[in-house]
Amino acid sequence: MNNSKTKGLLGLLILLCAIGLFGFFGYDTMDDIKLGLDLAGGVSITYQAVAENPTAEEMSDTIYKLQQRVQNYSTEAEVYQEGSNRINIDIPGVSDANAILEELGKPGSLIFVDESGQVILTGDQVASAKAGITEQNGIRAYIVSLTFTEEGTKAFADATTANVGKRIAIIYDGKLYSNPVVREAITGGQCQIDGMSEYEEAEQLASTIRIGSLSLELEELRSNVVGAKLGQEAISTSLKAGAIGFAIVSVFMIGVYLIPGLAAVLALALYVGLILILLSAFDVTLTLPGIAGIILSVGMAVDANVIIFTRIKEEIGVGKTVHSAIKTGFAKALSAILDGNITTLIAAAVLYLRGSGTVKGFATTLAIGIVLSMVTALFITRAALAALYHAGFEDAKFYGTKKDRTPMNFLGKRNICFILSLAVIVAGWAGMALNNGQTGRILNYGMDFTGGTSTNVTFNEDLSLEDISSKVVPVVSGITGDADVQTQKVAGTNEVIIKTKTLSVDQRKAMEEAMVANFGVEAEKITTESISGAVSVEMKRDAFVAVIMATVLMLLYIWFRFKDIRFAASAILALVHDVLVVLTFYALAKWSVGSTFIACMLTIVGYSINATIVIFDRIRENLAKQTARESLEDIVNASITQTFTRSINTSLTTFVMVFVLFLLGVSSIREFALPLMVGIVCGTYSSVCLVGAMWYVMNTRKKKEN
Repeated sequence: MNNSKTKGLLGLLILLCAIGLFGFFGYDTMDDIKLGLDLAGGVSITYQAVAENPTAEEMSDTIYKLQQRVQNYSTEAEVYQEGSNRINIDIPGVSDANAILEELGKPGSLIFVDESGQVILTGDQVASAKAGITEQNGIRAYIVSLTFTEEGTKAFADATTANVGKRIAIIYDGKLYSNPVVREAITGGQCQIDGMSEYEEAEQLASTIRIGSLSLELEELRSNVVGAKLGQEAISTSLKAGAIGFAIVSVFMIGVYLIPGLAAVLALALYVGLILILLSAFDVTLTLPGIAGIILSVGMAVDANVIIFTRIKEEIGVGKTVHSAIKTGFAKALSAILDGNITTLIAAAVLYLRGSGTVKGFATTLAIGIVLSMVTALFITRAALAALYHAGFEDAKFYGTKKDRTPMNFLGKRNICFILSLAVIVAGWAGMALNNGQTGRILNYGMDFTGGTSTNVTFNEDLSLEDISSKVVPVVSGITGDADVQTQKVAGTNEVIIKTKTLSVDQRKAMEEAMVANFGVEAEKITTESISGAVSVEMKRDAFVAVIMATVLMLLYIWFRFKDIRFAASAILALVHDVLVVLTFYALAKWSVGSTFIACMLTIVGYSINATIVIFDRIRENLAKQTARESLEDIVNASITQTFTRSINTSLTTFVMVFVLFLLGVSSIREFALPLMVGIVCGTYSSVCLVGAMWYVMNTRKKKEN
């Protein structure tokens, strides 16, 4: 590569990275990204059941179906019960309540009726309804395609068989929407409705049918535009934490890895800019935990670079030239990087397809981060490193060396590690049992899980978010004893929504008196309702099923790649260990278990599997060149020792990013960052001290049995 091309490439990389950093740490970039309720507010719609006393099952089923529907607007939308017969929907990133109501439709009763007036099918027997366009003989027609449930398929087959040549009317809230003629018996569970004059009419009918599948008939009670829960201060402190964390990681990478470290910093800067561009392109709703996730991903993206640079140092240490070491280092690191990231990507795909709410949003961000980290490490870092090398940094002293170290006897301490891990897990179960005896709950579940009380207060003046945070929240916390108070402003009014844990009658009265005494609020302008958790039973079930499926598929992939079920079994046991240890801290420290709990646990699983794959990759490599003098114990100890620096450095950079976030972030971010720090330490410990030991024990037991 000639000198002018080298300078041009390096200059372009620096420019792109500067743009990426400016975009991340400048506030204007955030305008192009859809922000969540906690950062930018959104639309809040309250529906009320028409039936006077709906059952708990009907309310729960309706909430779940609405949750599935509003995910078309945002995976971070919240649907929860208010009182005994109301359902509240909060949709972030939008500000036109009327437009949302028009698009979402009015939930009501949908029925299919034959010519004699008998109801043959109800809306809850329709699985899906989609608008479409067909063309026959050059004539365009607009249709709605229906798919029925198993029960609906049988009912519709019976009805159409008995009504060939007759009409079946589709009636919604007493209004006739369609009255098609049955041309033949329809037994396949699908049908089409035609006769619409334009696509918008077909889309409206499809929307009507989808809404009509709800278990309850609902009517709109009120709709408001609500402000952010946290405000600009939360964004600025998180971005400041990101800037400081990135600077520390940059200094560390350059100090430890020299020229390769500089190449990694350039690639990571571009990585940050690109991830924000993709968040905007894929219309991902960014919440405060999402910002934490991006900052965390910067630390995790270092991992691939550390794997590569460690390999380069090793190749230089055995006498290869720098040019050859770079080429060989990337080649040898490829399998570990691909296997680790593909394993996590499989989990992300399953979580997205099977999960809902926070889980689906987490999976989207995770997948984007995984793909980008691979691209930047394997291509951008390589290009930057090549440019720096050809720019004159050809001496080995700019890259460092790493010679073989005497293997540490990790397996010799395996029994101590097994006992220590078991003791911590048992302590966690004991703590949960104690919590259950004291409070009736094994963990300190927050409002997102248990629900609480929503108090609407209309103040005499328009309070700012800062005033609410500094004046109103302390008063509320003092009365309720709840440190996790959530507040939102209703746009264009002086009304503030205050959400707390479930309050007793006396606490509600005390809170009303405090609002009157401290802020001069009129008592009649204070209303209180009980609300359910935003994380429904169905969402918990979806998350659990998704995690189980992801775990099984990860196990199968590791088994396939490493040709040994013991590798897969050890990896999964390590993941379970990490989750249980973090759960122990949740139980013993009584950390609040809210909506970020699921994302936190999933982050730990994704982080831990990467570290495990790196060690397994080195064991696989060393087994292929095992000599007669080397025992299996020697192989495992040597593999863990060879990857030990990588394990520590990656964990350290990730920990630094999260620790800075913990120091500077707002309270809700600290609740997310604290268990993540525990998870990072635990994931490193399990990868270094447990995974290899478990694989070794399984192998030696098999040999004894044979």
